[in-house]
Amino acid sequence: MILRFAIAASVSTGCAWADVKLPAIISDHMVLEKVAKVPIWGIGDPGEEVTVLLNGIAATAKADAAGKWILALNLKDSASGPFEMTVAGKNKLTISDVVVGEVWVASGQSNMQFMVQEAIGAEAEMARPANPLLRQFAVKMNATSERADDVQGKWVAAAPEAVGTFTAAGYFFAKMLQKELSVPVGLIHTSVGGTQCESWTSAEALDTVPDLKAPSELLWAAVKDAPEKKKAFIESMEAWTKQNGREDKPCADAAAYTGPEISSDGWVAVKLPGAVTAPGLPQAGAVWLRKEINIPAGPAKRVPLSLPIDGFDSVYWNGRLLKQTTFRDFEGLGFVRRRGPFDIMPEDVKVGKNILAIRLYEPISPAVFPADTGGPRAGSGGSIKLEGEWLAKTEYEFPAIPAEKLAAAPQHPVIPPSPIHVASFLFNGMVHPIIPYAIRGVIWYQGEANTSRAYQYRAAFPLLISDWRQQWKQGDFPFYFCQLPIYRPKASMPGESGWAELREAQSMALKLPNTGQAVTIDVGETGNLHPRNKKDVGERLALIALAKDYRKAIPFSGPVYDSMKVESGKAILSFQHTDGGLTAKPLPQTDVVNSLTHETAPLVRNNPNSQLEGFAICGEDRKWVWADAKIDGNTVIVWSDKVPSPAAVRYAWADNPTCTSPTAQGFPHRRSAPMTSRR
Repeated sequence: MILRFAIAASVSTGCAWADVKLPAIISDHMVLEKVAKVPIWGIGDPGEEVTVLLNGIAATAKADAAGKWILALNLKDSASGPFEMTVAGKNKLTISDVVVGEVWVASGQSNMQFMVQEAIGAEAEMARPANPLLRQFAVKMNATSERADDVQGKWVAAAPEAVGTFTAAGYFFAKMLQKELSVPVGLIHTSVGGTQCESWTSAEALDTVPDLKAPSELLWAAVKDAPEKKKAFIESMEAWTKQNGREDKPCADAAAYTGPEISSDGWVAVKLPGAVTAPGLPQAGAVWLRKEINIPAGPAKRVPLSLPIDGFDSVYWNGRLLKQTTFRDFEGLGFVRRRGPFDIMPEDVKVGKNILAIRLYEPISPAVFPADTGGPRAGSGGSIKLEGEWLAKTEYEFPAIPAEKLAAAPQHPVIPPSPIHVASFLFNGMVHPIIPYAIRGVIWYQGEANTSRAYQYRAAFPLLISDWRQQWKQGDFPFYFCQLPIYRPKASMPGESGWAELREAQSMALKLPNTGQAVTIDVGETGNLHPRNKKDVGERLALIALAKDYRKAIPFSGPVYDSMKVESGKAILSFQHTDGGLTAKPLPQTDVVNSLTHETAPLVRNNPNSQLEGFAICGEDRKWVWADAKIDGNTVIVWSDKVPSPAAVRYAWADNPTCTSPTAQGFPHRRSAPMTSRR
């Protein structure tokens, strides 16, 4: 029996190697670009001859010594289809429902990952009839130190049951293209939330810029060393807790702390984020936290939890244990509990009162909910606030030990970088494997994760664009991107801003050929990192493509700053793209804080007597003040009685500026930036 199994396994393996195989992206329902060279590739036996046939168009290649083969189909004059494609070597594969049209890569971080089902107007889009000629290939998340040869994913048409999971910005982009061009449109969606530009850039490109190479190497080292550091921490903690009698004790009755109706006797108030300390709570032992969460009536929805805890915990929802984190599976300081067991499914969410309870095992010192990770949150986009007062109660307390023994306790390790945050890892796992699939261009929505190093984005972002073009070897294909919207509380005085500085860095990338920028500053939300209006975002990107790539005679840009001169103590700004003349878009009466929770706030103007809001001006002393501004034909005049000799002007230079955008053809001003080359 053993011998027979070994022989069968050997034969099976040999057959698998002989079969021609294709990457996941070359599969049923795919959209191919209508160009002269459409690469089709795969693996087979070394020297094996492979022929691909589509709509009477054929090409043949021979596998190299490693078994890899690649060929190109000329689909420049092909009809749209659908067609059946055959791939024949020693075996024969059939790919069904193949269409020929326009293919765009949609990439970036969470605002590109943001799905149709979360966007404004989702219900209407998901109720539309199936659109079989608008399709998406969603690349499954994979961050890896080694370059992957393939990805996981499949081509899916925009049917009612599927369109909700499409990238929202990409969907509205593709929908407008399809409407205007009447051709199939395919999206290759490869994005991951919370990721920096460098994660999507190849290692060899980053190595050419010393300021980007050095931090990249540090991240690689931290990931490499993490397993050994974690092992050492577990061994040390096991030994120390045993030697000092501080091993955890099982809880006899968790319901006494997690139940919906319990007495408040013995419970004290603590404020989170912060250390779990208050009079009556122990320095070390076991402490319970609980908070009542009220869910309003309405359609049942998933409630994702986000709990940053520097400690060891057991999390309960309505009395049910979600997950326990001991020091053996503790990832390190800054470790946030989220996703998986921390996503509360709709069937477990009650209308009205729900109880979130957390047991904290503290062998050394009180656990901390760090503020720099955003604090405890719940709901989509943190729509359910968990910051503020919680109730806490002691389960048991450890007796004091000598100071020297406490000092010998092992230090908690710092959480290693997530693979998605390590330079090049997402390029390796989610971009490299889809190259050289023929594409028309790329749409990109990213930058939030780089705002703490905004100035460096001037180098990092153009490097990524150039890198992708070099890797794809399809020339300077179009690369269109979204400028960051508003976010965070408004500032009452003009000053510095990482978000504004990154917007300027984005605009500077327009120096590269075949680039375009969609301004989104007017569709952001003060309290929501993920603004839900993705229709305007996608359509603004589509208008750029329609005008620049498909030769449609349509406006696609708002006014773009061109030059500044000073006359009689006033700065006079000139612009490009002023077709139809400049107009002032009226300011709304309220500011959208969070569209998901319908939270708004009164809009407070910084200079209510000015025709245009959002301009600041300074002299040689670089002391910025709010400025008066007005439209004069195709120029904007900016001044302030406090600045008799202007040296520089800024517009919308803030994380969350209040700005009356000078517009042309209904488009907002392209960027928030200094209106002169002098910073």
